[in-house]
Amino acid sequence: MSILPCLSKVFESQVNKQITDHVESHHTFSAMQSGFRAGHGCTSATLKVLNDILTAIDKKHYCAAIFIDLAKAFDSVNHHILIGRLDSLGFSNDCLAWFTNYFSDRVQCVKSEGLLSGPLAVSMGVPQGSILGPTLFSVYINDVALAACESLIHLYADDTILYTSGPSLDTVLTTLQASFNAIQLSFRGLQLLLNTSKTKCMLFNRMLPAPARVSNITTLDGSDLEYVDNYKYLGVWLDCKLSFQTHIKHLQSKVKSRIGFLFCNKTSFTHAAKHTLVKLTILPILDFGDAIYKIASNTLLNKLDAVYHSAIRFVTKAPYTTHHCDLYALVGWPSLHTRRQTHWLHVSYKTLLGKVPPYLSSLVTIASPTCSTRSSRFIPLVTPKTHSSFGRLSFQFSAANDWKELQKSLKLETLISLTSFKHQLSEQLTDYCICT
Repeated sequence: MSILPCLSKVFESQVNKQITDHVESHHTFSAMQSGFRAGHGCTSATLKVLNDILTAIDKKHYCAAIFIDLAKAFDSVNHHILIGRLDSLGFSNDCLAWFTNYFSDRVQCVKSEGLLSGPLAVSMGVPQGSILGPTLFSVYINDVALAACESLIHLYADDTILYTSGPSLDTVLTTLQASFNAIQLSFRGLQLLLNTSKTKCMLFNRMLPAPARVSNITTLDGSDLEYVDNYKYLGVWLDCKLSFQTHIKHLQSKVKSRIGFLFCNKTSFTHAAKHTLVKLTILPILDFGDAIYKIASNTLLNKLDAVYHSAIRFVTKAPYTTHHCDLYALVGWPSLHTRRQTHWLHVSYKTLLGKVPPYLSSLVTIASPTCSTRSSRFIPLVTPKTHSSFGRLSFQFSAANDWKELQKSLKLETLISLTSFKHQLSEQLTDYCICT
């Protein structure tokens, strides 16, 4: 990480805004580039990838993916190539001169046990920890998406997924190999090195029988990529069955360890401090990506309920015999199911408002009523056809289906602001006990 003065970061933020406004207004970024862009995020990127995979599996197609990892990506940016990229985007000569100066005369040193090494010139890379670094890196790798050929690709900074599907596994792997070769050549042209040991393959296999032997995907250097059953992509563990069992197991373990620490030191905290600690250290873990893993089975999701209840007991000092419905009332928080559903419906409604990336908003379409009825006044969505219950877990189906159910109570005839929608939704999604 680069240690930069605050004044430098303030100045960089103004430059970064101008760069972002320029490239966004000219639609320079690839549609499948989500890294460090307003309105784009890990959740939207993962929902898009997941939708494509679920849709393919629903058609009884094979789907394979390569999770590409680059070695020291931010530190390997070639300044001359980056300046050339900025030049091709229409930046003026004065701007190019400014960026050339920005990269010039940077040095680095190492401090260990009070001893400071001599300075060493930095001739490559973008400063990590800077405001400009991530945006410049996104500009640097943007054209890599063009090399995907017949496969699909999604870029998020230095995290890249390449995937394809089809009725024949051999054809899928052949197409994926060809696209991977082209992507590697594109990275080589940018002087970015593939981290072979961390680049993995995955064959998503939910409905079709597992093949006895799968052809290897190889690098241009001749190394075989490892097939894995689990991979952490943008903070969410994906598994070949898309069950999210691994992800929930990691969440459960992480939350348990934090709750254990809190309980061991419970006498040190006031009630207000306990409330704040859980909100800041436990809830963000459970909330992150919950719109993605909400499709997991109830058996798995119930395991998260258990650690959530423990967190509430830490705050309220409620005994273990206290019913979970009473726990929610004591602390004034909704159940995890309600939290997940709320976050999911927020994403769905942002899609209608066009506040999500086009790759998500294009998956949801407002239907044109064929006849005039009382219900036709309300905003209907086109529900795509699916071939299996698994396909109904895709974003494009779930968003339309859940909206249809929500409209039974909301009855929206026109789109309202996101703030108004959240307010109305909070009144609809209230927890009530259905336990027997």
